[in-house]
Amino acid sequence: MLKMNVISFFSVLMLIGGLLVETAVAQNKTSAPRVETTAGTIEGVNNSGVYEYKGVPYAKPPVRRLRWRPPQPLESWSGVRSTKNFGPRCIQRNLFEEMVFRSYGMSEDCLYLNVWSPTNQEGAGLPVLVYFYGGELLAGDGSEPRYDGENMARTKGIVTLTVNYRLSVFGFFAHPELSAESPHNASGNYGLLDQAAALRWVRQNISQFGGDPNRITIAGESAGSMSVSAHMASPLSRDLIAGAIGESGSIMGTFSTISLEQAERKGVNFQKVVGADSVGQLRDMSFEKLIKVMNNPQIDNFSVAVDGYFLPKRPVEIYDAGEQADVPLLLGWNSQEMSYQALLVGQEPTPENYKELIKNLYPFNTERVLELYPGNTREQVIQSAEDLTTDRFIRFSTWKWGDIHAETSGSPVYRYYYTHSRPPKVTTDESSSSSSSSSGAEYLRRLNT
Repeated sequence: MLKMNVISFFSVLMLIGGLLVETAVAQNKTSAPRVETTAGTIEGVNNSGVYEYKGVPYAKPPVRRLRWRPPQPLESWSGVRSTKNFGPRCIQRNLFEEMVFRSYGMSEDCLYLNVWSPTNQEGAGLPVLVYFYGGELLAGDGSEPRYDGENMARTKGIVTLTVNYRLSVFGFFAHPELSAESPHNASGNYGLLDQAAALRWVRQNISQFGGDPNRITIAGESAGSMSVSAHMASPLSRDLIAGAIGESGSIMGTFSTISLEQAERKGVNFQKVVGADSVGQLRDMSFEKLIKVMNNPQIDNFSVAVDGYFLPKRPVEIYDAGEQADVPLLLGWNSQEMSYQALLVGQEPTPENYKELIKNLYPFNTERVLELYPGNTREQVIQSAEDLTTDRFIRFSTWKWGDIHAETSGSPVYRYYYTHSRPPKVTTDESSSSSSSSSGAEYLRRLNT
């Protein structure tokens, strides 16, 4: 009898202990998660199976004297920093109506990233996906719902991140004064340097979120895809990644590079249009004034420069020499990257208009182009113009990227072709037009001139 009582007593203790453990686990699963990063402790949100950390800083705010400088290391903080809301998006114009932001306003203080990680981290060492948004290096934000990492974390067990980076004049402005003050004699490419700094942050911190720092895949679409191809080429970031995904675009055509001298001339022209005497005066100006000047027709959009630092030489030369990151690459494009209207630019899709356009674009190869992209009927013109503008804008440069990487690396290349029909646009404004089409028309105008 005594034996039975002893057994019962210990059974009760074990039961109580089990309940306490279950309660502790349950509380842990519902409490706000905390992570110790290299700069300090952050607290996120437990979203029923996914830990979310939004607005996590990865570099000092690039404001005042840090405007147009490479991203600087974070200063450590004490206590617990809340990362439950998206940080501000980087300064940009309202260019693309399909962009929806959940960020907290707009600011030069915008170097933040967002992390979604599974709550089930048994064994940890999870794969990591770092995603760069698109927007022609002019617009975009890591808070856009289409880039949300919750589903990847929840259903695929992938630690997923989106990264903010500087845009337009704040991200790609080069100038002789800036090159002179740089220890690398380089300027421009600040948006890409931001991305590289974020990758270093991920490498240093991602194990705290359950990720494997040796399993980092970078991905992006459009300008984000171009960024991926640039990081594969750059000595600053190519050793930080284990895989790459490019969705429509590469730095070998979609956003071709220019020399540092060309980039600096663009910067000097911008300074003259603004009416400043020096970079110091430009740094003292409000971001509102600077971004407004980008609407001036005398200003061309800033480009990625072969600056001798982020890019020591032209990307195609780096890939041709096999000096890019030797990692698996998945890339592809959509069946309709651009509407036929982006090529015809307001003209009716008649065979006469189309043939005249092809003659102007390809005066030495008119017949060959018309053979490959025929336009003998209205329907044929629409299809061929759509195919040609897609090839010129996105498809060719993406294909070229994959071909060179397959030839000069030891890693596999996978291609996809996305043909799912685009759903009809929902709008109550009959006068509104497709922002992507107008943006594409502007890109083609710049390309043709």
